[in-house]
Amino acid sequence: MILAVIIGCEIGFWVLLGLGLASRYLWGMRRLSTVLLVSVPLLDVVLLTAAVIDMRGGAQAAWHHGLAAAYLGYSIVFGHRTVKWADAAFAHRFAGGPAPQKPPPGGMARARYEWGVWIRIVIAYGITCALLFGLIRIVDDPSRTAALTAFMGSLLKVPLIAALWPVSYTLFPKKTPKEAADDRDGGGKVTSDSSA
Repeated sequence: MILAVIIGCEIGFWVLLGLGLASRYLWGMRRLSTVLLVSVPLLDVVLLTAAVIDMRGGAQAAWHHGLAAAYLGYSIVFGHRTVKWADAAFAHRFAGGPAPQKPPPGGMARARYEWGVWIRIVIAYGITCALLFGLIRIVDDPSRTAALTAFMGSLLKVPLIAALWPVSYTLFPKKTPKEAADDRDGGGKVTSDSSA
């Protein structure tokens, strides 16, 4: 049941988002757009409620209960940014708005950006673990919740692997287009001869 609810919530997220943006930029129905976009977080409430009902009803915890918590953690941390990016992309494509902002191309600005993304991943992982600990406590039966503890351990790989990007951009910063152009020009031009 939970896996079907997760799939339904994911589909519902993109349907509500698409309809909300189309209502705003294609059909000029701002009120409807606002209602649809505000409804997006309600999917998280539906998913959380379904997971609690399922576990309290005697279900044996499985990886998909952990996935439900991970979905919620991701949605809480990255959901607003995803909606903001989609809004900018839709406005650019259909309403003549500016292009969505891109990450810095290189240098320490890109390293800082990547560390920011990584910190959000860690926060999403923390929220996921908090939700799973809450579910474990609600059920209060270790024989039924062992899979949730195991899921937390497996999910720890995500922030650990994701750390490779900010570490690599910090240790081996990618050159900005200006730095790359300066390298091609031999480190700058000599503008005058100082000999007398």
